[in-house]
Amino acid sequence: MRDKDMPNAIGQGQLCGLKVVEFAHVVAGPLAGSMLADQGADVVHVEPPGTGDAARAMGPRRNGVPLWFKVAARNKRSVTLDLHHESGRAVAHRLVAWADVVIVTLRAGRLRRWGLDWESVHRINPKAVLLQISGFGATSSQADAPGFGKMGEARSGVVHLTGSPDGPPVHTGFSHGDAVTGLMGAYAVLAALHRRDHDPDFDGEWIDLALFEPLFRLVEWQVIVHDQLGTVPQRSGNQLAVAPAAVINTYHSRDGQWITVTSATLRSVRNVARLLGLPEEEFATSDQQHARRGELDDGLRAWVADRTAAECLDAFARAEVVASRVFDAADIAADPVYAERGDIVTVDDPDLGDVRMQAVLPHFRQRPGHIWRTGPALGQDNDLVYRDWLGLSDRELADLEKNDVV
Repeated sequence: MRDKDMPNAIGQGQLCGLKVVEFAHVVAGPLAGSMLADQGADVVHVEPPGTGDAARAMGPRRNGVPLWFKVAARNKRSVTLDLHHESGRAVAHRLVAWADVVIVTLRAGRLRRWGLDWESVHRINPKAVLLQISGFGATSSQADAPGFGKMGEARSGVVHLTGSPDGPPVHTGFSHGDAVTGLMGAYAVLAALHRRDHDPDFDGEWIDLALFEPLFRLVEWQVIVHDQLGTVPQRSGNQLAVAPAAVINTYHSRDGQWITVTSATLRSVRNVARLLGLPEEEFATSDQQHARRGELDDGLRAWVADRTAAECLDAFARAEVVASRVFDAADIAADPVYAERGDIVTVDDPDLGDVRMQAVLPHFRQRPGHIWRTGPALGQDNDLVYRDWLGLSDRELADLEKNDVV
């Protein structure tokens, strides 16, 4: 199906007209592209012929159809291209010349061999923004070493800080490091494009991002605490490692639900004390509250265990104590606030029919992004991209197909 048959495929979102090509696979690089695609950019996802992106085979399936990729590659074009062939690399360079933004996740040595490193991209398209994501960064001694998001999480310090004090370090249950790297990558691309649009001397930009760096940046205090105090923050369960609130934990209700309670201000902690029947005046200062946080924690655990989740949340709301049930996917799907915000939308998929997924986020009042397709079939857009956008002739395209390059 071509653009002229898809009236909603183009012309909507903050980034309409932005052209992006991804030589990236699985999570971090493609997620950066997804953030741009959701806001209207034309994103071309380049995949190996036959097998495609490894993410196509990951995760749960319904009737043999992988579900994750339907969301991960939504709003993108899929083209096939074998970069091991010289003719394939020539087409890749034409895509670089066409694009405003190039996203790569290949190792440094392969990028150089295939002409997709910064020097090559800049020579082909001097105005292009290159986002290069790798395990250890292009300037490190391990530039050619493989890396995955979980490795980045471990190196960032985040895993060391996650878990119980007497337990092992814990990873989160999703691709945390990859996801945050994708978000920071998209942010960096937009920063470079802002300069491009305001600097007449703009000469392209190379964004070099290692998988451990985004999470490392977000834990703002660990380096300065170690530098100035000589201490290493340790795991503290649900407490914040260096800024422990008087109350922050999860509690199990009588009907088997988990509830998170957070009270980090003087007033909110006094609200907890009042709810538990403790004298508020004994929790007037931060020192008093900190000294008795164990008492508050034990009291809340017993108080919640004696009530249903609904009873707890009603009482917390009346007492102005911030609390929430710990949501799972079913809770999210049924929650009225998600519905009121329009955060879950229904999209038609050619393989599965109607599917529900996250809406385009964040919300924009004017020219919001939208979902016009789920993850495409492998090579679905070869003809559109190669013939209509790059201008390959019928003979060129036929030769590429004959030699299994596309």
